[in-house]
Amino acid sequence: MPKLPTDILRRRIKHELDMCIRKLDHVMGIEDPQLKEFPIKVMVTLKNTPGPIVKKNKLDHKFTHQFKMMITDEYPYEKPIVLWESLIFHPNIQLPQDGGHVCTKLLDTWNFQSNLLAFIKGIETLLANPNPKSPWGTNSCTRAAQYFNQHLYSPPVQDTKARGPKIREPTSDEEVEEEDADEGDVEAKEDEDEGDEE
Repeated sequence: MPKLPTDILRRRIKHELDMCIRKLDHVMGIEDPQLKEFPIKVMVTLKNTPGPIVKKNKLDHKFTHQFKMMITDEYPYEKPIVLWESLIFHPNIQLPQDGGHVCTKLLDTWNFQSNLLAFIKGIETLLANPNPKSPWGTNSCTRAAQYFNQHLYSPPVQDTKARGPKIREPTSDEEVEEEDADEGDVEAKEDEDEGDEE
């Protein structure tokens, strides 16, 4: 695997991180701002980004998410490593207690010309578009895959221009049961009244 010279790599990463901070509303915390040692660890808090969770036995949405992004010295030939650190119900994103791994192989357009801004936007897209055909093998991811195989995920739209966010509530009443609240495991439950109007 080829590598960029370290000084060139540091300059490139610094430029890309600065671009992310300028162009994204997300919060980014760099563990080592001088970028002295690899892997470079960046804490990312996604803001105003819908993603599925389970709340009170029902599919719900969360708009703030956290993950750790680690950039190795093989960047940009290799994508950053992502470890998820907040509650989630997703076939391609593990719960933190399961390891927090994110299936970035789904971001299959990555190449040398890609950058951290494109990478984070790809994570946003993955978050809002669960792929139940390629789940991790954990209990929560398997259950999320089973659920999203039967129910299309439609993230609500936030109007960030208006005074305060306006959230379009989902029209679905599908419920999921919490099997193990301590570990965040959930499983899909058949909706016996599916198709009936309330």
